[in-house]
Amino acid sequence: MLTDLPNVLTLLRIAAIPVLVALLALHSALGNVAACVVYTAACSTDYLDGALARRWQMLSELGRMMDPIADKLLVGALLLALAGLTVLPVFSLYAAIIIMLREILVSGLREYMASQRETLPSTRLAKWKTGIQMVAIGFLIGGDKAAVALHLTFLPATLIGGILLWISVIPTVLSGWGYLTAGLSRMMASDPRKSSKIVS
Repeated sequence: MLTDLPNVLTLLRIAAIPVLVALLALHSALGNVAACVVYTAACSTDYLDGALARRWQMLSELGRMMDPIADKLLVGALLLALAGLTVLPVFSLYAAIIIMLREILVSGLREYMASQRETLPSTRLAKWKTGIQMVAIGFLIGGDKAAVALHLTFLPATLIGGILLWISVIPTVLSGWGYLTAGLSRMMASDPRKSSKIVS
């Protein structure tokens, strides 16, 4: 049910998006620090919703659908906000574009597979991808302003975030390619006529 605590936590992750964008739009050290706090709380729900659902045996198709959607909305919205605020260093705007393209492709593939009554289960590599992206975005949200406000002037937060975003491109592309090949193989297996045409 939508009111189950794991699903509520997932919805809170989505609800945090406009709050985060508003805090970043303040262009202030205090706003960045507050955004880091809200973002950390939002990211923690990504672990809690799944852990609680498994512990309380509240796993559902709704939860399985909403969890990756919430992750994609959080990552996608913040990447767009950071790009709009021009705080993406070391050409990491291009990393953000690659990430967004991958997410759109996989979402479209999942939708098509669902229409064929097929599923694409999440992989461990995809979870690593999400984890690295979230850490990178956390550094970018805080940035150098938050580092100075927290007396961490030695920490080049923005640069670290940009580098981590580029690092996340590796599992992003590899997991996306894995989903694509798995989806195509399932489609071919479900349609013997297509398989025979390819073999011939």
